[in-house]
Amino acid sequence: MENLLSSDVTFRFKMVKNECMGQNEMKTMTELADARDFRRLKEWLAQMQEADIAEFMEEVTGEKAVVVFRMLPKELATDVFAFLPAAKQQEIIDRITDAELQAVIEDLFVDDAVDMLEEFPANVVKRVLKNAKPDTREMINLFLQYPANSAGSIMTAEYLALKKDMTVEEAFAYIRLHGVDKETIYTCYVTDQRRKLEGVVTVKDLLMNPYEVRLEEIMDSHVIKSVTTEDQEQVAEKFTRYDLLSLPVVDGENRLVGIVTVDDVVDVMEQEATEDFEKMAAMVPSERPYLQTSVFLLAKNRIMWLLILMLSSMITGGILARYENAFALIPLLVTFIPMLTDTGGNAGSQSSTLIIRGMAVGEIEPGDVFRVLWKELRVGMIVGGILGLVNYVQLVLRFPGNEQICLTVVLSLFATVLLAKTVGSVLPMAARMLRLDPAIMAAPLITTIVDAFSLVIYFKIACRLLELA
Repeated sequence: MENLLSSDVTFRFKMVKNECMGQNEMKTMTELADARDFRRLKEWLAQMQEADIAEFMEEVTGEKAVVVFRMLPKELATDVFAFLPAAKQQEIIDRITDAELQAVIEDLFVDDAVDMLEEFPANVVKRVLKNAKPDTREMINLFLQYPANSAGSIMTAEYLALKKDMTVEEAFAYIRLHGVDKETIYTCYVTDQRRKLEGVVTVKDLLMNPYEVRLEEIMDSHVIKSVTTEDQEQVAEKFTRYDLLSLPVVDGENRLVGIVTVDDVVDVMEQEATEDFEKMAAMVPSERPYLQTSVFLLAKNRIMWLLILMLSSMITGGILARYENAFALIPLLVTFIPMLTDTGGNAGSQSSTLIIRGMAVGEIEPGDVFRVLWKELRVGMIVGGILGLVNYVQLVLRFPGNEQICLTVVLSLFATVLLAKTVGSVLPMAARMLRLDPAIMAAPLITTIVDAFSLVIYFKIACRLLELA
């Protein structure tokens, strides 16, 4: 199975999802809703997928969304509800009756219900839990106690647990009886009487063996698993590494308490990728969609890093002020500063992006720092040499008779690229060693650092080669 969990595949999945329902269909259905032609609208809805219905419901507001929701059959309504964003879910909950709310909560998978409640204000959460049955309420409260972004917070309790002394025939009978409401029946987990995880067996294993064979003879006892407190990013890494469809989650005593399925991990990958993108762009991550986020919150998420980067850029200004005499003697030197700083920033961001991505997918570990550094040094030499050669030719042609200045620029460019590649590769790994998110050591911060050092290098070489005071 191909690796379905990489961030680029997740992105393409979202793009396809967004294009599933054409603009014409959306327009027609919106017109039917506006005209209150609910009979024809219901016929359209019956032919659509859950995700597409949810997309349409996001376009209609107020009572119309509730009317559309009530048109759907009970089982379909719950599936569509799970696809809706938290804001639209709350809008529907505020308008439906307690009986309708109870039906939705009881049909939702526990992990979907927990994800929903984590986004709701306290008064809405109180109403939802009030209308849930006691056993459902107990299960939801248990899941809400797990740390945010942990395996426990994204797992579901709807799994199939078999016993190792069952025969294949008994296992099939158990699956037929209890599998209808489970999130997956392809992978079943084998536990003892105290729910301790002992093995895993797939439906394929059951189909390929005679009915009288016991599960302990065919189960795989080497189970890949997670604990409830494990970070969700590590869970996603296990899915990526082992090409899993589901992953069992155990507590501190190895008791099976839930499973994480591939659809939840796709959401985690998208969430983690979005968070990294925002950090790499020098923003505080936000879980709310862009169009649903207030202007003040967007400004708040951006202003802190902008202040830090603005104040740190004053270091660059200080360096320029220190070498003011060099400008006065040879004004041409100022011409090449933007080229040096831009090239250095771009070179550094190339390295940092590759290293951050490599650590995110588990290709690079902190222990690889010297291998990475040696590789980036060699890359920097090749890239810096080519850029320097091209630059020297065009500078000599543009500024004849200024070979020393041209040599100064070329040497500075080579040293800047070498420095940028080094800094861009080492800083993200240093952040991981310090238990920080490597994404914060991305383009904006690295560019600021490289700018300062590249100017120092430039003027030091200029003072030496051009014999400036």
